[in-house]
Amino acid sequence: MKLTRLTAAAAGLLLAIGLTACGSSEKTVDAQASSATSAGAAGALVGVTMPTKSSERWISDGDNVKKALEGLGYTVDLQYAENDIPTQVNQIENQITKGAKLLVIASIDGTAITTQLQEAKDKGIPVIAYDRLIRNSPNVDYYATFDNFKVGVQQATSLLTGLGLKKADGTDGDAKGPFNVELFAGSPDDNNATFFFNGAMSVLQPYIDSKKLVVTSGQTDFKTVAILRWDPATAQKRMEDLLTKSYGGGKTVQGVLSPYDGLSIGILSALKSNGYGTAGQPYPVVTGQDAELASVKSIIAEEQYSTIFKDTRELAKVTVTMADAILKGGTPEVNNTKDYDNGNKVVPSYLLDPVIVDKTNYEKVLVGAGYYTQAQLAG
Repeated sequence: MKLTRLTAAAAGLLLAIGLTACGSSEKTVDAQASSATSAGAAGALVGVTMPTKSSERWISDGDNVKKALEGLGYTVDLQYAENDIPTQVNQIENQITKGAKLLVIASIDGTAITTQLQEAKDKGIPVIAYDRLIRNSPNVDYYATFDNFKVGVQQATSLLTGLGLKKADGTDGDAKGPFNVELFAGSPDDNNATFFFNGAMSVLQPYIDSKKLVVTSGQTDFKTVAILRWDPATAQKRMEDLLTKSYGGGKTVQGVLSPYDGLSIGILSALKSNGYGTAGQPYPVVTGQDAELASVKSIIAEEQYSTIFKDTRELAKVTVTMADAILKGGTPEVNNTKDYDNGNKVVPSYLLDPVIVDKTNYEKVLVGAGYYTQAQLAG
């Protein structure tokens, strides 16, 4: 009996040692796996594709993302496609061929790269859609952007404020109208353009219905007012056509919903050519987006009325934080999992807040945040 008990005790001790060793081995393997993931992330190639260099905001976006990724030790292939879809397709394919471990894509056409995304998926390459949602593909892992519906709401609100129908605090203004206005929207192949327009119309439609706002041209549907590729020259030509066909004989346009600063510049150019911008015929209230330098100067000069500031430095930070988490085997932080359906899936998203900027607050918002200096705005 004593021998049996001793044998059992010894067996138990050996089992305990074995289990301890096994546990230790598992911890070691886990640590090695974690270390391997981090090591694999170090120096990894990240493909970043931006739409064009014709807009200063995309240049800043690309530079900010590249600098932040390189600061974390990654290698970055940054490409611009100059708004040419086949070029962007080739750039993405080349990044996959080069061995990119993650792709950050600000698409030109959110429906045109599904084949490349499938190729990325087949090779285990995650994809972050940057500012523009990529549509009709299950192979978009995350989306980093601003609250685009809110951008449209803010554009419409600033239009009403400029016309005097609303006050800055959101209460009703003293103006009664009716005011003649025209509507512009962004590129129909950019998913964001629909969010901007729908957000704006959620605010403007009641004023149109009550006749406080009159769209003199009658053009109010998205497809009619959309400007392909966000092209300023196209917007300028459309504004010229509207002025020729719908105005004259003492009738003037008093407000223009413009979704982007580049379009606003074209719209203002058309207005100036038609006699606006004088004491007798001032510019209408013209909105915008992106706080581009030329448009901020235009706001200071009391030409363009407002813009929507989206701090792309913060967007770059969010995107790079996402990428870093993914490449190290983690799960990135998101704050919206219900609103951004790309037609195939709801893409987990991180949304940042935009800010209305006009002549009353540009110094506080833009100079105060270090986005521009006084010298830049005065130059």
